[in-house]
Amino acid sequence: MTRRKAADRLVWAVDTLAVGPTDRVLEIGCGHGVAVSLVCERLDDGGSITAIDRSPTMIEAATRRNADHVAAGRASFQAASLHEADLGDARFDKIFAIHVGAFLRGDPARELRIVRDHLAPGGSFHLVYQPLVPAEAEATAARLSAVLADHGFTVRDLLVHELPTGRVASVVASTR
Repeated sequence: MTRRKAADRLVWAVDTLAVGPTDRVLEIGCGHGVAVSLVCERLDDGGSITAIDRSPTMIEAATRRNADHVAAGRASFQAASLHEADLGDARFDKIFAIHVGAFLRGDPARELRIVRDHLAPGGSFHLVYQPLVPAEAEATAARLSAVLADHGFTVRDLLVHELPTGRVASVVASTR
């Protein structure tokens, strides 16, 4: 049901994650929580998603949207930037961010160090972007790949896909 109402970019992004029923997932910048809903549809009682967003308003909306998943223990939310989030010693099988500028602007070293610290062995980190100019999808993916490689990640896959709303790119990486 959520799938029909979700933006094509979000559906494609979650599809590329290949979430397993017992995966532990972290979403950085969850917005209204639509991707969280899509991930939760793939989880069983052993899986979970933690979602963070720096906007308390977005976290409120995401929590309301996913109230059943929160009650079932599959989803939890935090109003915090990645560097302020209380992730404790949690390790995640999949970490993803959809159109989060922190990984393209300035120096993302602090954020990428946090991702590395919380990515489980064998886990994957997915960065998804849909540039305003569709022809820039490949260049954006190449830039992201270089940033990840410069910060200790191994790029495992680079995906570019044509959606009705434009081209979207995803870079999938793991720790070295």
